[in-house]
Amino acid sequence: MPSRPRASIPPVASVGPLFYPFYPERLQQDRKGRSLSLPGMGYSGGSASTSQYETVSTGTTGHAESVKITFDPSQVSFSELLRVFFSVATDPTELNRQSPDEGTQYRSVIFYANEDQKQIALAYIDQLNKAKVFSGPIVTQVVPLKVFHPAEEYHQNFLARNPTYPYIVYNDMPKSRELQKQFPDLYKR
Repeated sequence: MPSRPRASIPPVASVGPLFYPFYPERLQQDRKGRSLSLPGMGYSGGSASTSQYETVSTGTTGHAESVKITFDPSQVSFSELLRVFFSVATDPTELNRQSPDEGTQYRSVIFYANEDQKQIALAYIDQLNKAKVFSGPIVTQVVPLKVFHPAEEYHQNFLARNPTYPYIVYNDMPKSRELQKQFPDLYKR
């Protein structure tokens, strides 16, 4: 039986929100059998020649630290992914900052793969702003995905290999617990 076509995009990208709290080992195909995976951490928004952690960390490359999300849109909607992003992953009112990290590489950004995703993201942000869900206006950027550059191997599955690392304990585990609480069908134990 041929498999369904899959969309491969990082619809949400940013360091605090996604580089670590949404480890692939924490998300899984949910209990309803819907396909969703995060094949890796990386960088989006800049060129291949500047897609190394030390260079991206300068904040001068155009990259945002990001996670690539692969999903079957007939099973998991882009809107559902946005719900996770805005509910758990990020403070979308912080400009060029997430948790203790500052710089353009930490900006809140949605990289969309097509015009439908762009319109859905913009409408979702507009709805959240009108409802005053957050204490200030949402500054999340919505920009086209050009390319996703995988991060270095030591960033992949970092939480599983370093669960007691202080940054993880203080900044990312609370988001991981919130993910488990709000979206139990997407959380792998």
